[in-house]
Amino acid sequence: MTAELERVTVNLAPRAAHALKQVADLTGDSKTDVINRALQLYAYIEQVMRDGGAVLVKTAKDSPAQELKIF
Repeated sequence: MTAELERVTVNLAPRAAHALKQVADLTGDSKTDVINRALQLYAYIEQVMRDGGAVLVKTAKDSPAQELKIF
């Protein structure tokens, strides 16, 4: 059984629209797929942080890990 899709309409700020195009171009994914993945990732990060955890990011292979800040 396939879950029903939910159609939404959003108004993106220029910076968000640019980021959406950039990720779609980098990955070859559709804008719909990029948005779906971004929302799933955002939900995961929010849950980790709500549970007292942290998400660490390394900006380069040999750089120290830094805590991700959601603004």
